[in-house]
Amino acid sequence: MQSSNPVLSRYEKADKAGFAYDEGKSAYAQAAAGGAGAIDTDAAFAQITAAGGLRLTLNDVIVKTAIVFAITVAFAVIGWNTVETMPWLMWVCLIGGLGVGLVNSFMKRVSPPLVMLYAVLQGVMLGGISNWYSQIAANPQNGGIVLQAVVATMTTFGVMLALYLTGVIKVTKRFQSILIVAAVSYLLLGVASLVAAMFGVGGGWGFYGVGGLGLAICVIGVLIAAFFLLLDFEAISQGIKLGAPERESWRMAFGLLVTLIWLYLEFLRLLAIFSRN
Repeated sequence: MQSSNPVLSRYEKADKAGFAYDEGKSAYAQAAAGGAGAIDTDAAFAQITAAGGLRLTLNDVIVKTAIVFAITVAFAVIGWNTVETMPWLMWVCLIGGLGVGLVNSFMKRVSPPLVMLYAVLQGVMLGGISNWYSQIAANPQNGGIVLQAVVATMTTFGVMLALYLTGVIKVTKRFQSILIVAAVSYLLLGVASLVAAMFGVGGGWGFYGVGGLGLAICVIGVLIAAFFLLLDFEAISQGIKLGAPERESWRMAFGLLVTLIWLYLEFLRLLAIFSRN
């Protein structure tokens, strides 16, 4: 099953053991050829890569994901505290993050420094925009929408992971096709809403500010982003099974960060509009 997330799909191959496994086993066999006696190259190579060496493991993905999220949170604090005095910084990081994100998505060999740079830029951007949304919902009863959005995002992540691991929702080609169509349609709707907002529709919120319609669109955005997590989980699972190189854990962490940032922003907008209504 191939993910629609471009940063996670490049290592998904159709071969049985996976390119990293085959290359590593061949090299190990050649190195051992000069020694005495025959060896079981499958067992030997599995043993030397079991701890997360040449072959990818789940621990590799978890560690790299924790690193990029820690960086994002740390710089989100900086973005939160600087947006009022240096609002331009948020916009610079927004544009820079988009550029670095595209570079990371299409690089053949993943670059850990660029992945961490993306986390830095997106962290500053998220901190700034979170501060802005919190001021929109200035009512004390709704002033905690940032914390609510964080909790909602992490809860959704846990729920979708549980649904994936238990097989309640299976990631099939049909599922992927439907989700891609939904995502593209939602993107086009977002662009149209942005244009409408420039003409004052929805009080400057575009279609998102048009009463119940805006809330419904926000809910749809949350659902699409949440289901994209399933594609990410499937791609990671396939990468591990196929023996992707350990360095690809950085690409997987980057992919998860992209999806979770999208999900968080959707929750943040939903809560802000709901609080205003």
